[in-house]
Amino acid sequence: MLWILVLGLMAACAALFQRLYKAELRLEELELRQSHTDARLMDLALRGVEPPADTQVAVAEPGMADEAEDEPEFAVEVEPPASSVTLSTRSDEPEELEAVTREAAFEQEDEKIVEPADFAPRGFDFEEIFGRRLPIWVGGITLAVAGILGVRYSIEEGLLTPPVRVALAFLFGVVLLAGAEAAYRFRERVGDDRVRQALSGAGLSTLYAGFYLAGTQYGLIGQTFAFLGLATVTALAIFVSFRFGLPSAILGLIGGFMAPLLVGGDEANLPLLSLYLALVTSGLTYTGNRQGRPWLGLAALVAGLGWGFLLLMDGGMNSADVAAVGVYGIVLGAILPTMLVSKVHENPARLISAGVASIQLAILVESAGFGLLAWGLYLLLGAALAFFAWERPEMRVGNVMAGIIAVILLVLWPEFGTFEFSLVAAAIVLLFAGVPLFHLHHDRDSLVEPAMAAGIPLAVGVVVLTQFDSLATDTLQWPEALGLIALAAFPLYAARLLWSETRPFETVAALASGAILTFLAALCIFPDWMTPLAAAAITLGLIATMRTRLDASHVYGALAILFAVATAISLVPSDGGFREVERLFIGSGVPDFSAALRWFSAAAVFAALAIVDPAEKRRHAAEFISALLGFATFAQLIPPIALVWLALAAILAMRWRLPAREMAMVALSICIALWALDPLFFWLENGLEALAGKPMMLADLPSVRETAGFLLPLAIAMGAIPLVVRLAGDRAVALWPAAVPVAVVTLHVFFKQVFAIDSMTDFRDVGLAERTAWQALLLGAAWFAARGVVGIGANIRTASMLASLALAHFAWFGLLLHNPLYDAQAVGPAPLANLALLSGAVGIGVLVSLRIWMPRFRVAFDGAIMLVALLTAITLLRQVFAGSILPPEPMTQAEDLLRSLVGIVMAIVFLLIGSRREERTWRVGSLVLMTATVIKVFAFDTAGLEGLIRIASFVALGASLIGIGWFYSRQLKATPAAQ
Repeated sequence: MLWILVLGLMAACAALFQRLYKAELRLEELELRQSHTDARLMDLALRGVEPPADTQVAVAEPGMADEAEDEPEFAVEVEPPASSVTLSTRSDEPEELEAVTREAAFEQEDEKIVEPADFAPRGFDFEEIFGRRLPIWVGGITLAVAGILGVRYSIEEGLLTPPVRVALAFLFGVVLLAGAEAAYRFRERVGDDRVRQALSGAGLSTLYAGFYLAGTQYGLIGQTFAFLGLATVTALAIFVSFRFGLPSAILGLIGGFMAPLLVGGDEANLPLLSLYLALVTSGLTYTGNRQGRPWLGLAALVAGLGWGFLLLMDGGMNSADVAAVGVYGIVLGAILPTMLVSKVHENPARLISAGVASIQLAILVESAGFGLLAWGLYLLLGAALAFFAWERPEMRVGNVMAGIIAVILLVLWPEFGTFEFSLVAAAIVLLFAGVPLFHLHHDRDSLVEPAMAAGIPLAVGVVVLTQFDSLATDTLQWPEALGLIALAAFPLYAARLLWSETRPFETVAALASGAILTFLAALCIFPDWMTPLAAAAITLGLIATMRTRLDASHVYGALAILFAVATAISLVPSDGGFREVERLFIGSGVPDFSAALRWFSAAAVFAALAIVDPAEKRRHAAEFISALLGFATFAQLIPPIALVWLALAAILAMRWRLPAREMAMVALSICIALWALDPLFFWLENGLEALAGKPMMLADLPSVRETAGFLLPLAIAMGAIPLVVRLAGDRAVALWPAAVPVAVVTLHVFFKQVFAIDSMTDFRDVGLAERTAWQALLLGAAWFAARGVVGIGANIRTASMLASLALAHFAWFGLLLHNPLYDAQAVGPAPLANLALLSGAVGIGVLVSLRIWMPRFRVAFDGAIMLVALLTAITLLRQVFAGSILPPEPMTQAEDLLRSLVGIVMAIVFLLIGSRREERTWRVGSLVLMTATVIKVFAFDTAGLEGLIRIASFVALGASLIGIGWFYSRQLKATPAAQ
């Protein structure tokens, strides 16, 4: 530790040497210029030539060389023309000198003054530095260290009694100072000013150590005498700095700072040590200001604040120690920084000192067990900072740091009395929010005051509720409520002051702080279930206050949205047992008016925003949430089905009277959809099983009550909403077509009630009839959509969608899964006039409709029509031989031959249709069918025939082929152009 300090002192001396070396170089150059200028002026006077203007050049006296080492300016005074030349020194009239830089001073004389040829700047000289200059300074430091180490050695070895040690320390210091004075008086013989500077520095350090030992280590003198001794040494250090130069003061004061560390001791007297350090810091600051060297004051503050942390490391402080360390922190953190005279470093130094001192006093408060004395000292620091920053707005940032640390201390206060805590909290608010509020009343342009007036009361209010655990119980807390209302007055008054200014961010911050504190006060008064009511009342008040400012700045709207969302969120934690939330999903037949009032209050907040907010996006968002909360409000009063129909009525009413409230309609539709999800998913689940082949029975459908109560309102609501979604490329998609699938599901459930299929027997007997009727119903709905109904125009897209749904149902269920040809489905006992013909006709009708509405797929639809017609004819033939249920009966030879005949007849029919409509697809289909029939006859039918029947079959087939070929050749001649 000792050698570290010695090396530090050596480094400081090296830095001082560099500064002194540069000053000497400048002084030599200045003296050379002065002598040359004097010679030129004297020559002009002797020759009788009058110069353009008399010039007085200030030359530093040899004895003041030490003071010039850090002087950055050269003084030149320009007077009106005179008839004579007058030479004067700098000390004649220093207050009238005009300060300019050295370059500016000689700029006007460049043409008159000729630089001597032999002048050149002096470079680095190892022998000069380490042989002539540095040893003197190191010797001075060595003498100071030797005196201190001598005292320490005598203590450790017990060689001398304490009084003798102290006396020798004083004697050694006086001898060193006397040697410095002698060197000053005989400076011509000594020839080096550094000798007296080193001796004076060592003597001052030794005297500091002596008084510290006498007053602190041994108690030989009382605190009063120790104080006088330290004050005397400090005054002496200041005096010799003017007499012997700045290095003497630096060495002496550095020694003063190091003396307590080097001498040491078992127990420190904190009051005396604090006073001692304060005097050292003050002396150095004063010296730096007096000599125009502000960096000395900065160095003193850094060292003093560093010592402040060392003082806090001493545990077990009594009241006197706490008071001493606290006052020391106040002096260094708030008072001494104001003594600095530096335009560049003053503000940063004051802010940093305020922050460091605040931290130190916070540590002191914690170390002292959060006693009122320590708290008083901390608040005194805040008051001092406020006082010295009264006329300096830029310095009020220090109060912000002190205020934040004070709030943190309140949070960390472990055990306290109600009165003490309230007293300290009130003092913090008055000091760190009341004073800024006073400044804000007179100056509205500052940024610090609005932040403190809004932030400190809010932070203190939250800390009070947390420390007293006021919100843990649902009991009335009048003291906390009154205190929070008083705290809210600070930011609300700040908002009133800022209201007329164009400062939206600060105004909103103050409003938000006041509103939050008011809400917290309401929590202390009202029971938990009224939390949303209080939040809604405060939010409505904010909206009413800011309604004229919502379009001025987005921050006002953001504040309104945040408080509205907070109001909605407060519904959940204040809902004991989440009963109200459960009603939104399971419903209830028992009305709860208090719950409805809670949800209505939240809905009213968003409704107010939707009415007064000019911003479109915020208005739409508020409208959407307001509708959701309104639905939840009535969910607390009426059962689900009535709730859903009430929401539908609201949608239809808005569609009629308020068509612009599209987002509210969408929100209510979403609420209806949430209730419709259960029956819709139930239908989808059993519908997927039906796609796999399991017939959908009556029990597999939602009940009529659920369908009418949830699915039907959803379909109507989605169809009534006029919302149009804008897509990329100026494309727009209406929302109402999304109602079609829901409407189909609803219609399907109602339709299934007509046939009421609830067993496999019912499915066998009337399944085909039900499917045919359902497909016919979809086809009819498709034609309604294509033609348009009253009030609704034609929509080919919807018609195509319905027809495609009918085709898919026919193909999957009628042709693949439950085809009467191989599945037990009753087609009816009458030949031709049965369900097989009707089902095929409906299928062909669906395909023909799609052929009209979707002409791009005409060829595919034509092929599908021919296939359905052929299957229908075969089914009708099968019914003639098998009856109503087709699969059980085996196929006879006659039926098989008639199938071939049916194929030939259908091929001729397709050929006639293609010829009549001049469509090649039908003619090609006819040839394909005829070819397949011929192959069947030759490969299969004739294989089992004999005799005349076999001959007749070939005759009939040949005649048919010749006739078709003849007819087809005539068609080709009549229509030479291929399609």
